[in-house]
Amino acid sequence: MFEEQVSSVQRREELEKVLRFIRKGDTLVVTKLDRLARSVPDLVKITERLEEKGASLRILDMSLDTNSPTGRLMLHLIGAIAQFEREVMLQRQREGISKAQGEGKSKGRAATARAKADEVLALRRAGKGASEIAAEVGISRASVYRILGAGPPD
Repeated sequence: MFEEQVSSVQRREELEKVLRFIRKGDTLVVTKLDRLARSVPDLVKITERLEEKGASLRILDMSLDTNSPTGRLMLHLIGAIAQFEREVMLQRQREGISKAQGEGKSKGRAATARAKADEVLALRRAGKGASEIAAEVGISRASVYRILGAGPPD
């Protein structure tokens, strides 16, 4: 059993392991299609790798199995629809952000550490270390170092 929980931008080590491990006659079982592939091209690459090894794919929440031509057709259709839905959602999200910015409603996250720069500098002049400053001001040590204009000591 291989299990992986990573974001959509990270390298998927466990998926690579299972695709290297799988053998002829094996079936890769996944709970949901969107847990396996990020796009139709990604899905095609994964299914091609499985087919090259003589393995199949079963998606539990769809009761879909690629052992048959019909199953493979359904997989590609569903994958295309899922990618379409994602692209439409992203387009709506971009439009909403643009509209909010146009109305002056979206300014991004408020700067928290930079707003405390004067306090950080005063504490440093008082001889306090980065860890002590971070704890007292309520920001991270990395933020303290950014404000002081230098990275953490090596």
